Amino acid sequence: MQSPHILIVEDELVTRNTLRSIFEAEGYHVHEANNGDEMNRLLKQEPISLIIMDINLPGKNGLLLAREVREKDDIALIFLTGRDNEVDKILGLEIGADDYITKPFNPRELTIRARNLLSRIKSANSEEKPVNVVERYKFSGWVLDVNSRSLVSPTQAQFKLPRSEFRAMIEFLENPGKILTRSDLLMKMTGRELKPHDRTVDVTIRRIRKHFESHPGSSEIIATIHGEGYRFCSEHETE
Repeated sequence: MQSPHILIVEDELVTRNTLRSIFEAEGYHVHEANNGDEMNRLLKQEPISLIIMDINLPGKNGLLLAREVREKDDIALIFLTGRDNEVDKILGLEIGADDYITKPFNPRELTIRARNLLSRIKSANSEEKPVNVVERYKFSGWVLDVNSRSLVSPTQAQFKLPRSEFRAMIEFLENPGKILTRSDLLMKMTGRELKPHDRTVDVTIRRIRKHFESHPGSSEIIATIHGEGYRFCSEHETE
């Protein structure tokens, strides 16, 4: 079995060398980029499974680069950065990062998070589709296209959903009218258990709502149930 390829996007040489040593010791193929141009070149040349990226980079910063990556692909992405303020973390998750780890970091924790993330993605991608697979969910004039992982508005605007948003929407559509706790949603979205102060679910729901808010009358499709979680408030049909 081929080992996953990891791309480290980091301008500090010492940190890059440290990360290379850590992941090569775990059996991964490791590639390095100092900036966005080098990152994009390697993404075209190598079968990258996971990007580990700093935010403070020369030229375009990591947040801008991550947004560009998300517009084109669904590669696993972890921010590893010295910027530990809440705003940066929320922005990183809003862009679609799968995880956010601050420096200084515990090498063991980093490798465990990376391994678990890759394992979850592999498991999700290799799941066999049921015989009567659902291709589309239709609700309130909207369509969730399962094959393209896209949300299509009543005016045919198309929004490509990152992994976490897509999994959250599937969970909502499979449980219409049911209150889903943040813990339930996070487990479905990432396979992780909810920890205190974890904003991943709230940030993901905020991103989904921005799509709905682009069309009048769609803002109440996902309701917040204070102190409990969220509820999908639209009837739907499947194809």
